[in-house]
Amino acid sequence: MKKFFIAFMMVLLPMAASAAGGKAPLDHMEADHANKESLQRGMQTYVNYCLGCHSADYQRFERAAVDLGMPNELVEENLIFGDQKVGEQMTNAMPKADAAEWFGTAPPDLTLESRLRGEDWLYTYLRSFYKDESRPYNVNNVVFPDVGMPNILESLQGTQMNSCSKDELLHQEKEIDPLTGLAIGGCLTISEKGTQTAEEFDKTVYDLVNFMSYMGNPVKLESEAIGYKVLIFLAIFFIFAFALKKEYWRDVH
Repeated sequence: MKKFFIAFMMVLLPMAASAAGGKAPLDHMEADHANKESLQRGMQTYVNYCLGCHSADYQRFERAAVDLGMPNELVEENLIFGDQKVGEQMTNAMPKADAAEWFGTAPPDLTLESRLRGEDWLYTYLRSFYKDESRPYNVNNVVFPDVGMPNILESLQGTQMNSCSKDELLHQEKEIDPLTGLAIGGCLTISEKGTQTAEEFDKTVYDLVNFMSYMGNPVKLESEAIGYKVLIFLAIFFIFAFALKKEYWRDVH
């Protein structure tokens, strides 16, 4: 029993370390791979704002087109800007050596980023950039302090300012001002408007993270459907197995 308890505690240690790893609380989002419209908008945002630096080497344009219900011709015309074919992976033309020299490190591939970080982390991170002129790109991030990338969505969100000190800076839930459409409250506030209101920007980020969640697990809906079928089969099989067991043990007793 003692050995079992020690083994159980060792299994729980990584979970506890993960739970205590980040100081900033994360805003929750529920990914919905069945929402094709959201995934389509998310793919458009990813291609327009992320793919220039962050490739998705394990995701093909054609696979996404099929899963998201988009004709290949539409994807080729609107979502592929180079000489790539629809059947190729979602890569970019930036050489990794040059990227490492320009940014200090090559931007990571994002195909499985949602599996690594989690949807809540990505959703909060993309909404938590704020102006910090001490940083190389004049921005910092609540979730990822001293981040080494620019705020690629700043034109949509606007310029966000930090009204708290770094020691007390936490991402807090904000309210939407019904008159201006801007987020109010918390440490982060919009000082210069972007092209989207706070609600529109949150929706854009949701769609983007939803698409990244899909890339990390493109067979999630199929797996869930098969899982339900397997559970139904096991429930029916249990009835026959139990009846067979009763029949075998009848002679024994």
